[in-house]
Amino acid sequence: MSTLALKGPHWVTVRQYRRTLWLTGALVVLTLAVIGGLRLWDAQTPDVYVQDGYQVPSIDNRGYATLRWAMEYFSMGVVLLPLLVGAFVAGPLIARELESGTYKLSLTQSISPARWLGSKLLTSTAAAVGATLLLMAVYALGWVRVGGSSELHWADRGSYEATGTALVAYVLLAVAVGALVGLLIRRTLVAMAVTGGVVGLVLLILGARRWDFLPVTTITGPADAESTVLTMPEHGLLMEQGLISASGERWPGWFCSSEPVPAIDGSCLPQEPIASQYLDYHPGSHFWPTQLIETGIVLALAALALFAAFRVLRARHP
Repeated sequence: MSTLALKGPHWVTVRQYRRTLWLTGALVVLTLAVIGGLRLWDAQTPDVYVQDGYQVPSIDNRGYATLRWAMEYFSMGVVLLPLLVGAFVAGPLIARELESGTYKLSLTQSISPARWLGSKLLTSTAAAVGATLLLMAVYALGWVRVGGSSELHWADRGSYEATGTALVAYVLLAVAVGALVGLLIRRTLVAMAVTGGVVGLVLLILGARRWDFLPVTTITGPADAESTVLTMPEHGLLMEQGLISASGERWPGWFCSSEPVPAIDGSCLPQEPIASQYLDYHPGSHFWPTQLIETGIVLALAALALFAAFRVLRARHP
């Protein structure tokens, strides 16, 4: 068993931040207790049957309602997780030691600067990824019950990250960016703030553009005063819906009355001959291709940040 024990700078890092590791473990256990307890509470009230053999939660099932509420907040916490990881790596793990000069003690123990940084990043990565995977497992425990309901669609923020590979990639990016910013700034609070801003910006940009990675699926149909509005297939993500003029121009919206066509803001546009209606959506089958594309982009950014971090370290501590 002694061969499995941590040694050298890895042991020092774990020993130095053991309270943070214990706190992280306690958070995972608490989350499991809450979601698991709510699942048990939810199971106490049987579902009710509706037509075509479907079952839905009873309106008296307070356990289900509370589980949905908890999962919505869990989703928000999942999105914030990479920011917290990056801030910790940039601040307490890297910048604080450079700011106080305590890293010099490690360098006097026949440890190279690269090994010093590598040990810290390897240890923090293992802890962060392990905690992330456990939280994703807990999320899945609640997701199998409430997934697909309002605010918990597979494409919603939080649900999307926690049910695929993207969240792990963002955590790895946060570790790499935190190391780079900590080495560059060398001031604890400033490094934490900058890292949170950088990781948050990446989350916002990719979150806004992820549904442009793959082309939408379009369905069309006739459009007149008697036509019904096209309906999206089950579990799809609606992107846009509207009318197509005789000239081929798209008008998002539907008829305000029997003649005019509505604009995006709901007002009616001047009458124009309408040829058909359209509906753009992403089917559920686009989930994993989108996840893998986004994961690849984030991992590439993480690799660049990690490479830059070691270059900065070598330049300042040859």
